[in-house]
Amino acid sequence: MGYMMVEEHSSTLLHLKRSPGIRSWSLLVASVGLAAAYYSSDSILWKLFYVTGCLFVAMQNMEEWEEAVFDKSKNLIELKTMSLYTLVLTLWRKGQEKVVLDLTHLRDVCIQEERVRYLGKGYLLMLRLATGFSYPLTQSATLGGRSDVEAIAALLKRFLGLEELQRRMQQEEEAEYGEEEEDSLDSSDSEDEAGKL
Repeated sequence: MGYMMVEEHSSTLLHLKRSPGIRSWSLLVASVGLAAAYYSSDSILWKLFYVTGCLFVAMQNMEEWEEAVFDKSKNLIELKTMSLYTLVLTLWRKGQEKVVLDLTHLRDVCIQEERVRYLGKGYLLMLRLATGFSYPLTQSATLGGRSDVEAIAALLKRFLGLEELQRRMQQEEEAEYGEEEEDSLDSSDSEDEAGKL
């Protein structure tokens, strides 16, 4: 499984999706099958109890379904997360989380390395906002290679024109700094002339 898959890509809309990987599904199936096979000599009620317990543990460790929609026409970023475990526990009343961010506040996209206990390194794509906050594109890190995350980061930078925005902001800062420097030089020259008189 890649970091995120491109669902839709146009000039004004980029829709990314992520589903639980093969590791999550295999854990779910294997744990339920193991419980049923291991406790097969018990009564049917105990078997049902074992299978249900293993099913809940497997669902709790399962990755989430995640979506990210970058809409230039509305200037919005929508990040959605759906958890099967939360859906089941709340009887389908909750389980979906939605975060809406202002696209005009997005300043940079960068990759963050995260240590995953017992499994090594994982990588997340972080959205850096003008307000100083950073928000992860997905809630869970991708294990293994960094290349999938780098590919999505490059796609986002191209789609949103972040490199051009950073260049423009840097030029504005340099121009503003240059004006302040000229003003300070002019004021110090006038003070020197006034001191001589």
